[in-house]
Amino acid sequence: MGDWEGRAEGQSGAGTARRTYSFVLKDRYLHEKNVSTYLPLEANKGGEVHEHWSFISFDRTRGTLVLRQFHQEGCINEYTLNKSASGPGRLVLESERFENFDNSWRARETYEIRSPDEFVETFELAAPGKDTEVYSTNTFKRVKR
Repeated sequence: MGDWEGRAEGQSGAGTARRTYSFVLKDRYLHEKNVSTYLPLEANKGGEVHEHWSFISFDRTRGTLVLRQFHQEGCINEYTLNKSASGPGRLVLESERFENFDNSWRARETYEIRSPDEFVETFELAAPGKDTEVYSTNTFKRVKR
C-alpha cells in the first residue's frame, strides 16, 4: 500500500517510475497505478512515458492470485500466480492470456520484496518459441510521508 518511487531500466532505456497501491471496491482488489518515464535514446529521441493500471484479485474458484494489467497501448495482460516459483518475499506471476496482443507470446512478472519499504519488479517477455528475456527491471522504495 502507499506511494513508491524508483529506478526503471530495460529495453526502453533508463528512467524513473512512480507507483501507487491502494485497496478499492470494499478492499476486494489491490489497485496499482504506474507511470514510468524513460530518458531519450538514439532510437527514441523523445524518450518514452509508459502508463499502466493493474488490479490484483484472488480467484476463489481457482485458489490463486490474478493480476490484470491495463496498458496505455490498449493491451491487457492477465497473469496468475506460479505457486511453485513463489515463496516468502517472492511473487512470480505468469501470463495466462493477452487482450489485443498475440497470445503465442508469454510474459512473467516477478516481485522480490527486499524489505517493507523496498521491492524489485522484473518483467520478462518471450516471443513465440523463444525463452523469456528480461524486458525491464524496476526498483522501488516507499515514499515516506
